[in-house]
Amino acid sequence: MKILFTTLLTICLLQAHSQTRHKIYDTQAKKIISIDDLTKAINKTDVLFFGEEHNDSVAHVLQDTIYKSLINNYKNVTLSLEMFETDCQNVVDEYLNDFITETNLINEGRAWGNYRDYRNTVNTAKNFKQKVIAANAPRRYVSLVNRKGLAELQKLNTQSKSYFAPLPIDTLNAPYYQKFVDLMGGQSHFGGNKMFHAQTLWDATMAYNINKSFLQNKSTKIFHLNGRFHSDEKLGIITQLQKMNKSISIKNISAFAADDFDNPDWSKYLVLGDFVILTEPK
Repeated sequence: MKILFTTLLTICLLQAHSQTRHKIYDTQAKKIISIDDLTKAINKTDVLFFGEEHNDSVAHVLQDTIYKSLINNYKNVTLSLEMFETDCQNVVDEYLNDFITETNLINEGRAWGNYRDYRNTVNTAKNFKQKVIAANAPRRYVSLVNRKGLAELQKLNTQSKSYFAPLPIDTLNAPYYQKFVDLMGGQSHFGGNKMFHAQTLWDATMAYNINKSFLQNKSTKIFHLNGRFHSDEKLGIITQLQKMNKSISIKNISAFAADDFDNPDWSKYLVLGDFVILTEPK
């Protein structure tokens, strides 16, 4: 009982704290806005990306708050997650339909170690009977590409190939490649194209699953959560999605803790996305 009380108290404090310790900036309107403003601003948007830092507790609370606001305004809002892999879709669906327990979901769905950060948002989808997309490529195939290259995927059987984006994977994205090289500390510090192609497999698979879901039901909005490197500057997943579907409408959020939180220099963040959410580093 003490542990449960402590957990609930922590959640409540985080929710209260997140209401004041974040700032949302509309990079087109060039002004700070509210969650309600953000929700209304995507009225004609098909897919909203939320690019996060995986260890940002305030951002995780905001994800659920924004998701609830989207559902309240648009009713049909599919949740798409980097945090679950495509071959676990059936496990996710069984949890949403209350056939299996959360423990089953975590263990058999290979949930991330910090699943507690996403459980409220997943449960919001469950409570409001919204679809959840297990969007990411299985790690074993990403590892295969990282070790042996993209060509190895062609050798897999039909069922295995159904778990990632159709081949061939489009890897032509010079700005994204350079950004990846810089992140890795230069070309001499990472395993060449195989590592970048493994990253691209992640991006292409998430984009493919988002687009597939959208084509199946164009009346829904899709709210996709991922590490922000995958969607900042509308590169990565967003570039892949735009290549797959030129007519789809996309906006993105980039959320992270910022040292200049108290007095932000918004000009240096404009390139990141349509909306920038700063959270307090403390």
